[in-house]
Amino acid sequence: MDKKIIYRIVLILVVVGLAAWSIYPPSERINYGLDLSGGVHLVLQVQTDDAIKAELDDASLRLASVAEEEGITLGTVLTDPDNQSLTFDVPAGADRAVLSEIALDYFGDYDVQRGADSWTLKFKANTEKMIRDQAVRKGLETINNRIDEFGVAEPRINRQGIDGDRILVQLPGVDDPERVKDIISKTAFLEFKEVLGGPAPDRASLMQATGGTLAPGTEILPGTRTSFEGEAVGRDFYLLKKVAVVTGRELRTARRSQDEFGQANVRFDLVPSAADKFGAFTESHIGTPMAIILDGRVMSAPVIRARITDSGVIEGNYSIDEAEDLALVLRAGALPARLIYLEERTVGPSLGHDSVVRGLRAIVAGLVLVMVFMVIYYKLSGINAVLALILNLLLLMGAMAYFGATLTLPGIAGVVLTIGMAVDANVLIFERIREELRVGKTVRAAIDTGFGRAFGTILDANMTTLIAALFLFQFGTGPIKGFAVTLSIGILASMFTAVFVSRTLYMVVMHGRDRVQTLSV
Repeated sequence: MDKKIIYRIVLILVVVGLAAWSIYPPSERINYGLDLSGGVHLVLQVQTDDAIKAELDDASLRLASVAEEEGITLGTVLTDPDNQSLTFDVPAGADRAVLSEIALDYFGDYDVQRGADSWTLKFKANTEKMIRDQAVRKGLETINNRIDEFGVAEPRINRQGIDGDRILVQLPGVDDPERVKDIISKTAFLEFKEVLGGPAPDRASLMQATGGTLAPGTEILPGTRTSFEGEAVGRDFYLLKKVAVVTGRELRTARRSQDEFGQANVRFDLVPSAADKFGAFTESHIGTPMAIILDGRVMSAPVIRARITDSGVIEGNYSIDEAEDLALVLRAGALPARLIYLEERTVGPSLGHDSVVRGLRAIVAGLVLVMVFMVIYYKLSGINAVLALILNLLLLMGAMAYFGATLTLPGIAGVVLTIGMAVDANVLIFERIREELRVGKTVRAAIDTGFGRAFGTILDANMTTLIAALFLFQFGTGPIKGFAVTLSIGILASMFTAVFVSRTLYMVVMHGRDRVQTLSV
């Protein structure tokens, strides 16, 4: 046999082998999308105003602390999130040159407006946009970390729009959507603060103890009162120092544990720098309570009995799942801002299975009808097209499995469309061969000319479709991208099968035959 034919056959066998290897076993190698496997579709909005407020609150505490280190005790510091600014009273006799140096060194993202008795630090033109963008990016990263910890297979988590504040989350195969929603949206901001007063049954009692006004740098937060059995029986309030000793940002890890009574809790470890700071604080405050605060609520306020360095325990009457979920979100990190749900869709696994069955029926029905038409209309040459079509589907599914592409319901529509487009190239070639035979050319010449002259038309048609599919992938959402992926791979596969494989089949049939008088086409 001619070496050229042998090389073609070897190449085809290699490609077929790779496709078969990639797709086997299909149940494990083909990833189903949300609409086929069931799961949760969520659209969340990051409340970036929270990030603005948090930045201003942090800046006010940082300003007071740095000024204190320089020997300047500032007056009241007021934050104004609506105007993205903070205002503080400058005490008489304060060294304004030192204050200007502090503003320059520590608050480069603010413009300084100096007054006679008070100064204002206001966001620069691009600071607000930067903080909001970072809040969305951090939210996206945190959600990714939490979903990875939770173990959802093939999740899809994307930001909607370049500068948008919305996050799209698609989680195939999730059977407990409420638990996942709680894990995603829990802010999980952990703080350890010094207790100055409490517990008290209400805020008024604490305010009365402080003379009716809160001292600067203090706050009152609620907590849950529990019985000896650990059940919630009411609310307590605590007067706390506003500046945290350490926060959840300084955690090294967190994991579910249990106490001596078998009650679930969360054990945490701190990074070395925080462990030193935590150890110094607890050593100097033995015998006094310290509040453990999660998302603005006091979980517990144990009395410090000894020096604590790099580890501790959070108790709160948790179930095993609750303790596991809390440890998960603490490991993944706190959200920079609250999330609200704008859209939620849950697809049941039975509905997804029904979609798969109906999609497969559509593919099989389309494949059978196309095969029957090609064999009836083009006779033995139609069998050539049928073999190329079957190979085209194998290459399509093999490529999707190899690249880890997700098959969605619109993707199945792309497969059905690919079946028609795959034989379209064969139709062009066969019709061209018929025309060449009508004008009196020999069979070999008609085949050569038919493939040669039809190639340009096939290439143009497929390239225009491929360009459209690429735009659908670039700018479309999840389902549209699934359609674009299957369509693009199908187009490339059909170019290979219709032109290269079909031509090779003709070459094999014609090889060794000196004079071929007729062609079944």
